[in-house]
Amino acid sequence: MSRFKAVIFDLDGVITDTAHYHYLAWKRLAESQGVHFDHAFNENLKGIDRMGSLDLILASSKRAYTREEKLALADEKNLHYQELISTMSAADLLPGAVRALDTVRARGLRIGLASVSKNAFTVLGRLGITDKFDYVVDAATIARGKPDPEIFLKAARELGVAPEDCLGVEDAVAGVASIKSAGMFALGIGHPFVLTQADVVITSLSDFNLESY
Repeated sequence: MSRFKAVIFDLDGVITDTAHYHYLAWKRLAESQGVHFDHAFNENLKGIDRMGSLDLILASSKRAYTREEKLALADEKNLHYQELISTMSAADLLPGAVRALDTVRARGLRIGLASVSKNAFTVLGRLGITDKFDYVVDAATIARGKPDPEIFLKAARELGVAPEDCLGVEDAVAGVASIKSAGMFALGIGHPFVLTQADVVITSLSDFNLESY
């Protein structure tokens, strides 16, 4: 029997990898504003919401932007990103993702999704796994992005489970910090020397073993 009552997953980098699509969309926007953008820069955006990511990019620009201009740029990036993800399918699920979700369900635990992506519902639909979640946080209703714990606390509240009874799964430093600030057990997907705050780190959901945490 698991000591947890719910498992709350991040989406990007955990269940599917939309990172490349985000990279392409952000790169095009950044370069349109005269900002050099590469994979190293992109690493700084992991786990950060859209407006936060945009602010990091525009901080390297030589000009100032009004709020209206920033919103227009964010919309431009999102439209390009939506075009890119429109080709996604179940083939884009990361190894072990479906098995992990089915394992959690078989144990009778609640399943939540805590992604800062405002396109999470679209991506889940493209992947064909929307019905595997009991609750998906609508990122548009979150006032503070990761590393603030708000999104994970909301997921726990809507699932009807106390934070201390939740296992959070994340691949980003900001996401792991969000889980720990929420008072949950943090399972990191990636490298231990990067996700230093995580309680346990595995390479991918292919190594997911609920009884080990």
